[in-house]
Amino acid sequence: MAQTGRGTADGGTIAAPAKTPIGLTVNGATRLLNVAPWTTLLDALRDHLDLTGTKKGCDHGQCGACTVLVNGRRIVSCMTLAVMQEGANVTTIEGLATNGTLHPLQQAFIEHDAFQCGYCTPGQVCSGVGLIAEGKAKTADEIRELMSGNICRCGAYPNIVAAIRQVMERS
Repeated sequence: MAQTGRGTADGGTIAAPAKTPIGLTVNGATRLLNVAPWTTLLDALRDHLDLTGTKKGCDHGQCGACTVLVNGRRIVSCMTLAVMQEGANVTTIEGLATNGTLHPLQQAFIEHDAFQCGYCTPGQVCSGVGLIAEGKAKTADEIRELMSGNICRCGAYPNIVAAIRQVMERS
C-alpha cells in the first residue's frame, strides 16, 4: 500500500508543513509568494519568480554569486530565508537597468571587460552597486577588500576594480 508523507513510530504520517505567504517588492514590483519555510531568498527568486540572473554558486555564502540588494544593502541570498525578508525591497541584476538603459556599473563592466565566463558577474555587479552606495571605499585596495566576498574564478579582478572605480569617480 502506498503511503503519502513520512511515517511515524505509531504508523501515522506527518503532513508536510504549510507554505508561508510572503510579500516582497522585487525590482520595483510587489510580488506575493507562497513558499516553504526553508526556502532561501535565492531559491524564491530563481524558482518562484523566474529571475535566474542571480546565480547559485556554492550555496554556502562563500562565493558571492548570489549577491542581491535588500533594502539597498548587499546580501548573499543563499544565506537568508525568504520568509525573513517579508516586506523587503529586493533588487536583482535584472532590476538595475532603468527604461532599457543599463545601470552605470553594468555599463562600466562592459567598457572595462570586467567579466570572462560571466557566472559571477550578476553578484559582482550587485555587490559593487551596494559598495558604491555604502561610500566606504575610497581606494583600489579598499574596493578589493570590500569586494572580497565575491569570488571570480576567471581572475577578472583588476577590471572589476577599474569598473567600480570609474563609477565611483563619476558619482
